Amino acid sequence: MECQDYGLTRDTERENLNLNPLQRGGVLPLEARKAIYEFSDGYSVCDYCAGRLDEIAKPQIHGFLDNLAEFINTDHARTTHGAREGKFAVMHSLCKPGDTIVVDGNAHYTTHVAAERCGLKIVEVPNEGGPEYRITPEGYREVLDELSDRGEDVGLALLTHVDGNYGNLTDARSIGKIAHDSGVPLLLNCAYSMGRLPIDAKAMNADFVVGSGHKSMAASGPIGVLGVRDEWAELVLRKSGRHAVKELEMLGCTSRGAPVATLMASLPHVAERVKHWDEEVQKTRGFVAKMEKLEGVTQIGVKPTEHDLVRFETPVFDKIAEKHPRRGFFLYEELKKRNIVGIKRGQTKWFKCSVYGFSQEQVDYIGDSFAEIVEKQVL
Repeated sequence: MECQDYGLTRDTERENLNLNPLQRGGVLPLEARKAIYEFSDGYSVCDYCAGRLDEIAKPQIHGFLDNLAEFINTDHARTTHGAREGKFAVMHSLCKPGDTIVVDGNAHYTTHVAAERCGLKIVEVPNEGGPEYRITPEGYREVLDELSDRGEDVGLALLTHVDGNYGNLTDARSIGKIAHDSGVPLLLNCAYSMGRLPIDAKAMNADFVVGSGHKSMAASGPIGVLGVRDEWAELVLRKSGRHAVKELEMLGCTSRGAPVATLMASLPHVAERVKHWDEEVQKTRGFVAKMEKLEGVTQIGVKPTEHDLVRFETPVFDKIAEKHPRRGFFLYEELKKRNIVGIKRGQTKWFKCSVYGFSQEQVDYIGDSFAEIVEKQVL
């Protein structure tokens, strides 16, 4: 076979400021980068495995999972290959094909495909429409009451804690209570929150929580987190009939090598940074205020924002693109000249971004760069 260049270098060099919300919470600290060197081989954490990934003592995966459960306040924690696998494991354990689940109207597509793979019927709680697209406790109450009045059993309620479209932070505690009052367990999707802001699953009335290591917990993907309350552990973490030590929903074992090693190495870093979440929110609000000074730039979603992921409607850039020789590519290229990346090529009508983890000086530079681009093109 002829050797090929697979392009295994990144355009987004370290010195560039990456605004992609998917990646801001996944930036690895030095400790995790060192862990990659030690555990980069595929089964490198399995040298001393006796049959269960979660029981490995060297490296101390078992102790790490205890600490992880404490960090998010659940009784049990497991790693998965991503938040989507955690959602599927819960749905597959609790429900049978044809059952009904209730999900929010801002849910990530992986919620839908996990439910579809399980053969479940999805009933959505609609958001309140633009410009905020808010999901409310009352919306969940109305949907659950309506299903109850029709005599339809609900096997599970799922709530997206922070959605990936608008960055709206939902009232999980109230929605969890409403679900429990209806006799329905709650699965909280914390892909954009676990690792960025403090998560207390029990305080939020969540029976299950899922998180994303590569999206929000400074880990090398793919890896996710599943937290489970005691009352559901026997079901979700049940063992194989043929291979007594293996947990069925984990398909025996999940993350091996660099993903779990980096998640472990990053946990102290992540546990410290969530203490500064209020500072991140204030920094983001300042950035939004600066961007909205540009004519025609508007934040979409709940205002003031309560999360670092923000979505902007940007007709000013779209108007420039209409006459620019590079059309929609001009914004990406102008930002790249300034060592700013993360906005998709050709995107000018709207975009999502995040300044999570940047210094105030860097945030000011990013805001000034957008303003400079507008001024340059208009003049």
